Amino acid sequence: MLDAPDAGSAEQASAEQVFAAISLLGGALPAEVDRHLRAAGRHYADDARALEHLAAAAELAPAHPAVLIGRYRFFFYKGRWAQALSVAGECLAWAARLLGLPADWHDTRPQQAEFGAYDAVPARFYLFTLKGYAYLSLRLDLLAEGQAAARKLLELDPADRVGGQVLLDVLRRREAGDDDA
Repeated sequence: MLDAPDAGSAEQASAEQVFAAISLLGGALPAEVDRHLRAAGRHYADDARALEHLAAAAELAPAHPAVLIGRYRFFFYKGRWAQALSVAGECLAWAARLLGLPADWHDTRPQQAEFGAYDAVPARFYLFTLKGYAYLSLRLDLLAEGQAAARKLLELDPADRVGGQVLLDVLRRREAGDDDA
Protein backbone atom coordinates (compact mmCIF):
# COMPACT_ATOMS: atom_id res chain seq x y z
CA MET A 1 0.00 0.00 0.00
CA LEU A 2 1.34 3.38 -0.90
CA ASP A 3 1.46 6.61 0.98
CA ALA A 4 -1.31 9.08 0.24
CA PRO A 5 -0.93 10.97 -3.05
CA ASP A 6 -0.33 14.25 -1.21
CA ALA A 7 2.68 12.85 0.65
CA GLY A 8 5.84 14.96 0.65
CA SER A 9 8.91 14.42 -1.47
CA ALA A 10 10.60 12.23 1.17
CA GLU A 11 7.66 9.83 1.14
CA GLN A 12 7.61 9.95 -2.68
CA ALA A 13 11.30 9.01 -2.79
CA SER A 14 10.65 6.27 -0.24
CA ALA A 15 7.78 4.86 -2.32
CA GLU A 16 10.00 4.91 -5.41
CA GLN A 17 12.70 3.02 -3.51
CA VAL A 18 10.13 0.45 -2.40
CA PHE A 19 8.99 -0.07 -6.00
CA ALA A 20 12.60 -0.37 -7.18
CA ALA A 21 13.31 -2.93 -4.48
CA ILE A 22 10.13 -4.84 -5.28
CA SER A 23 11.09 -5.07 -8.93
CA LEU A 24 14.47 -6.46 -7.88
CA LEU A 25 12.88 -8.84 -5.40
CA GLY A 26 9.94 -10.25 -7.29
CA GLY A 27 9.69 -8.85 -10.74
CA ALA A 28 6.87 -6.93 -12.32
CA LEU A 29 3.59 -6.79 -10.50
CA PRO A 30 0.64 -8.07 -12.56
CA ALA A 31 -1.79 -5.24 -13.34
CA GLU A 32 -4.74 -6.89 -11.58
CA VAL A 33 -2.67 -7.38 -8.41
CA ASP A 34 -1.52 -3.77 -8.57
CA ARG A 35 -5.13 -2.66 -8.92
CA HIS A 36 -6.14 -4.60 -5.79
CA LEU A 37 -3.22 -3.27 -3.75
CA ARG A 38 -3.99 0.31 -4.73
CA ALA A 39 -7.69 -0.23 -3.93
CA ALA A 40 -6.72 -1.62 -0.52
CA GLY A 41 -4.77 1.57 0.10
CA ARG A 42 -7.69 3.75 -0.98
CA HIS A 43 -10.04 1.84 1.35
CA TYR A 44 -7.62 1.67 4.26
CA ALA A 45 -10.17 3.15 6.67
CA ASP A 46 -12.74 0.49 5.71
CA ASP A 47 -11.16 -2.70 7.05
CA ALA A 48 -13.58 -5.05 5.32
CA ARG A 49 -13.07 -3.52 1.87
CA ALA A 50 -9.31 -3.18 2.29
CA LEU A 51 -9.07 -6.81 3.41
CA GLU A 52 -11.14 -7.96 0.43
CA HIS A 53 -8.66 -6.31 -1.91
CA LEU A 54 -5.65 -7.64 -0.01
CA ALA A 55 -7.14 -11.14 -0.13
CA ALA A 56 -7.76 -10.83 -3.87
CA ALA A 57 -4.17 -9.68 -4.42
CA ALA A 58 -2.90 -12.58 -2.30
CA GLU A 59 -5.02 -15.05 -4.26
CA LEU A 60 -3.56 -13.81 -7.54
CA ALA A 61 0.08 -13.49 -6.41
CA PRO A 62 0.47 -14.99 -2.92
CA ALA A 63 4.26 -14.89 -2.85
CA HIS A 64 4.89 -11.59 -4.60
CA PRO A 65 6.79 -9.26 -2.24
CA ALA A 66 4.45 -6.35 -3.00
CA VAL A 67 1.50 -8.42 -1.79
CA LEU A 68 3.38 -9.58 1.29
CA ILE A 69 4.48 -6.03 2.09
CA GLY A 70 0.97 -4.67 1.53
CA ARG A 71 -0.56 -7.23 3.87
CA TYR A 72 2.17 -6.68 6.46
CA ARG A 73 1.80 -2.90 6.43
CA PHE A 74 -1.99 -3.09 6.68
CA PHE A 75 -1.90 -5.33 9.75
CA PHE A 76 1.03 -3.47 11.30
CA TYR A 77 -0.48 0.01 11.00
CA LYS A 78 -3.86 -1.26 12.18
CA GLY A 79 -2.19 -2.60 15.33
CA ARG A 80 -3.11 -6.15 14.44
CA TRP A 81 0.22 -7.43 15.73
CA ALA A 82 -0.44 -11.18 15.58
CA GLN A 83 -1.51 -11.01 11.95
CA ALA A 84 1.44 -8.76 11.08
CA LEU A 85 3.77 -11.24 12.80
CA SER A 86 2.31 -14.08 10.74
CA VAL A 87 2.91 -12.14 7.51
CA ALA A 88 6.44 -11.26 8.70
CA GLY A 89 7.02 -15.01 9.00
CA GLU A 90 5.79 -15.45 5.43
CA CYS A 91 8.15 -12.68 4.30
CA LEU A 92 11.09 -14.32 6.07
CA ALA A 93 10.28 -17.66 4.44
CA TRP A 94 10.00 -16.01 1.02
CA ALA A 95 13.32 -14.17 1.41
CA ALA A 96 15.01 -17.33 2.74
CA ARG A 97 13.92 -19.25 -0.37
CA LEU A 98 15.10 -16.44 -2.64
CA LEU A 99 18.50 -16.30 -0.92
CA GLY A 100 18.88 -20.06 -0.48
CA LEU A 101 18.91 -19.70 3.31
CA PRO A 102 17.65 -22.23 5.84
CA ALA A 103 13.87 -22.22 6.24
CA ASP A 104 14.26 -21.54 9.98
CA TRP A 105 15.80 -18.10 10.59
CA HIS A 106 17.48 -19.45 13.73
CA ASP A 107 19.77 -21.49 11.45
CA THR A 108 20.84 -18.62 9.20
CA ARG A 109 24.54 -17.67 9.36
CA PRO A 110 26.23 -14.39 8.35
CA GLN A 111 28.29 -15.93 5.55
CA GLN A 112 25.20 -17.35 3.79
CA ALA A 113 24.23 -14.01 2.17
CA GLU A 114 25.62 -10.53 1.58
CA PHE A 115 24.02 -9.11 4.70
CA GLY A 116 26.51 -6.25 4.91
CA ALA A 117 26.12 -5.03 1.32
CA TYR A 118 23.81 -2.05 0.98
CA ASP A 119 22.87 -2.91 -2.60
CA ALA A 120 22.05 -6.55 -1.81
CA VAL A 121 18.30 -5.89 -1.79
CA PRO A 122 17.10 -9.42 -0.97
CA ALA A 123 19.52 -9.69 1.97
CA ARG A 124 18.45 -6.28 3.28
CA PHE A 125 14.81 -7.27 2.89
CA TYR A 126 15.57 -10.34 5.01
CA LEU A 127 17.23 -8.21 7.71
CA PHE A 128 14.46 -5.62 7.86
CA THR A 129 11.86 -8.38 7.95
CA LEU A 130 13.71 -10.07 10.80
CA LYS A 131 13.72 -6.74 12.66
CA GLY A 132 9.95 -6.43 12.16
CA TYR A 133 9.52 -10.02 13.32
CA ALA A 134 11.57 -9.29 16.46
CA TYR A 135 9.67 -6.08 17.18
CA LEU A 136 6.28 -7.70 16.79
CA SER A 137 7.30 -10.66 18.94
CA LEU A 138 8.24 -8.23 21.69
CA ARG A 139 4.96 -6.30 21.26
CA LEU A 140 3.08 -9.58 21.68
CA ASP A 141 5.06 -10.43 24.85
CA LEU A 142 6.82 -13.29 23.06
CA LEU A 143 9.94 -12.05 24.79
CA ALA A 144 12.23 -15.04 24.25
CA GLU A 145 11.33 -15.17 20.54
CA GLY A 146 11.77 -11.42 20.13
CA GLN A 147 15.09 -11.44 21.93
CA ALA A 148 16.34 -14.39 19.86
CA ALA A 149 15.31 -12.66 16.62
CA ALA A 150 16.99 -9.39 17.66
CA ARG A 151 20.16 -11.27 18.60
CA LYS A 152 20.10 -13.08 15.25
CA LEU A 153 19.66 -9.73 13.52
CA LEU A 154 22.81 -8.42 15.25
CA GLU A 155 24.67 -11.61 14.35
CA LEU A 156 23.79 -11.10 10.68
CA ASP A 157 24.27 -7.31 10.87
CA PRO A 158 27.10 -6.77 13.38
CA ALA A 159 27.49 -3.11 12.33
CA ASP A 160 23.84 -2.68 13.40
CA ARG A 161 22.89 -0.78 10.26
CA VAL A 162 19.32 -2.10 10.51
CA GLY A 163 18.95 -1.21 14.20
CA GLY A 164 18.56 -4.47 16.08
CA GLN A 165 20.34 -3.20 19.19
CA VAL A 166 17.56 -0.75 19.98
CA LEU A 167 15.16 -3.70 20.37
CA LEU A 168 17.49 -5.37 22.85
CA ASP A 169 17.91 -2.07 24.70
CA VAL A 170 14.13 -1.70 25.06
CA LEU A 171 13.85 -5.28 26.29
CA ARG A 172 16.66 -4.74 28.79
CA ARG A 173 14.94 -1.57 30.12
CA ARG A 174 11.65 -3.41 30.35
CA GLU A 175 13.24 -6.26 32.31
CA ALA A 176 14.81 -3.66 34.62
CA GLY A 177 11.33 -2.32 35.38
CA ASP A 178 11.55 0.89 33.35
CA ASP A 179 7.90 1.84 32.76
CA ASP A 180 8.85 3.92 29.70
CA ALA A 181 10.26 0.90 27.84
